[in-house]
Parts: sequence; C-alpha cells; structure tokens
Amino acid sequence: MADDQFPGWHGTTIIGVRKGNEVVIAGDGQVSLGQTVIKGTARKVRRLSPGGYEVVAGFAGSTADAFTLLERLESKLEATPGQLARASVELAKDWRTDKYLQKLEAMLIVTDGDTLLVITGAGDVLEPENDVAAIGSGGNFALAAARGLFETDQDAETIARKAMAIAADICVYTNGKLTVEKIAK
Repeated sequence: MADDQFPGWHGTTIIGVRKGNEVVIAGDGQVSLGQTVIKGTARKVRRLSPGGYEVVAGFAGSTADAFTLLERLESKLEATPGQLARASVELAKDWRTDKYLQKLEAMLIVTDGDTLLVITGAGDVLEPENDVAAIGSGGNFALAAARGLFETDQDAETIARKAMAIAADICVYTNGKLTVEKIAK
C-alpha cells in the first residue's frame, strides 16, 4: 500500500508540566488507525530507572519506534549517569546520523524531576521556556490549555490533567484515559 493510501497511526497527546518542585508527564490512552480507535488504554508514559537514576518519559508516534528510542535513552543514561541533557543530546545525535534510527517516527518528552526536554528525530533537544511541553496529535491543544492554567495556584498534576481533558474534548485522536507519572526534584 502506498504511503498516501495508508491511513496512518494517530492518537497520542503527551504533556509535561514543571511547577514548584515537581514535574508531571501525562499521556492519553488512545491509539487509532485512520478513523478507527484500535485501543483506548495504551500506556505511553513510562518510568525508567537506569542505574537507579529515575527518569519519566512520554512518547508520541510509532510504539515500536518509541520503545527503540527509550532503550537507546536508557543506555545513554547508563553511560552518563545523572546527566539527562547530555544523554538526550547523544540520543538525538545518534537518531539524526544513524541510517536505521533516521527512519524512526516518534517524539519523546523526558524529565528527571529537574530538567524537562523534548527530543525529536530532527536532532532537536528542546527545553521549554514556559515549563510546559506537549507533543502528539492533541499536543497544541494541551499546550495552550496548560499555559493558560499555569498562572493559577494549581499544582503541576492538576494542570496536566485539566489540559489533557481539554485536548481530549477537542482532538478526536485523544481520549481521557490518562497515564500520569510524577517526579520531584
């Protein structure tokens, strides 16, 4: 089937919110193929513990590709313990230059409770200026909602949950069945 005929996998919204002494990454559970919901309870946010160093990661895109990237990130973290930014840059460099990895279609939001980063296949490792990052089909909706809620007295988890609810109300590829992981500084 030609690429333009394949309906494509959709259905991910991931948000990361850093506020106070905590960072929360939340992801919805919907996976769709074209206009069909394949699964409503996928778990797209994971806790990694390479060498006892805790990291939370959320992914958007192909599941197999994302798991390949998470495994690579874990090995980079084992090689550079406690240095999430360095491990992320090393992963992005490999992703950009390795012919096998270049074909992977996914994005990651990662945090160690201090740093919040978005990692892309274009070689980007981005730290959001406003302590909120979002990726996936409903990412822009969740991002806008979270930024609007950020100046309130609500904590990171509440902001992430409300932003995801707003994204789920707008984006047909996002549902309200969340996986939420919190990590403190």
